[in-house]
Amino acid sequence: MNIQWFPGHMAKARRLIRENMKLVDVVIELLDARIPLSSRNPEIDTLVGQKPRIIALNKSDLSDPGKNRLWAQYFIKSNTEVIYTNAITGAGMEQLKDKLKELTRRKTESAAARGRIGRAVKTMVVGIPNVGKSAFINKIAGKASARTGDKPGVTRAKQWVRINPEIQLLDTPGILWPKFEDPNTGLNLAFTGAIKDEIMDTTELAARLMERLAAMYPDKLMERYKLGQVKDRSGFMLLEEAGRNRGCLVTGGEVDFNRIAVIVLDEFRGGRIGKITLEDPPK
Repeated sequence: MNIQWFPGHMAKARRLIRENMKLVDVVIELLDARIPLSSRNPEIDTLVGQKPRIIALNKSDLSDPGKNRLWAQYFIKSNTEVIYTNAITGAGMEQLKDKLKELTRRKTESAAARGRIGRAVKTMVVGIPNVGKSAFINKIAGKASARTGDKPGVTRAKQWVRINPEIQLLDTPGILWPKFEDPNTGLNLAFTGAIKDEIMDTTELAARLMERLAAMYPDKLMERYKLGQVKDRSGFMLLEEAGRNRGCLVTGGEVDFNRIAVIVLDEFRGGRIGKITLEDPPK
């Protein structure tokens, strides 16, 4: 599957981020902890430039704890500030606020010396669609300030949110980039819901996900769908067995592949197959 998706509103969102970058002191780049590399938009480096940046690995409640530690070591060795966050429980939010103030302390003190007492730190959150930005913002703000949804593209315009008297945050729409050079990047984004299901063959996508899980997390896959041996079996064979075991059948006893595909994708995205990370840190 060669998946590409860059609708017109994302080009507008890219311009919006570029135009508003001068207004902020620090950028929070929100990544999906299950796909830390695939969820890094390569255009963000150009857009952010030399602004201080914090990487927040969101949805850490859905990712593999063992691989979380490996990724944290990888980013630390790359001299990158990284914090694991969970928009459901609020894990990492206080640590993030402290880091924001630390990175902007010099600018705040300089403003105070010029008589601008109580100047708020201004930050911008950037990330791909469906990485959980709106839920993240609502959690860190402690109130429902941003619209949330389980479909990519809910946030379509910028909005300022006051976190507390010391921090203001600019929410921006999720953006991808015009072309995924590595087909696995497109697949990973599709698996996690960053790309609209409506533009893809979800049965083929679910079959590819079954193959990936069979290679990386065979025990979790077998347990969830009561499968026999998964080694050397195609994704469609695994999907068919899962469909039979779940009773996803049509007249004549044939498997309803569309139905079981939707189930598999929803259960993976909701963490019901287990805590899974689809990428390992580069060597």
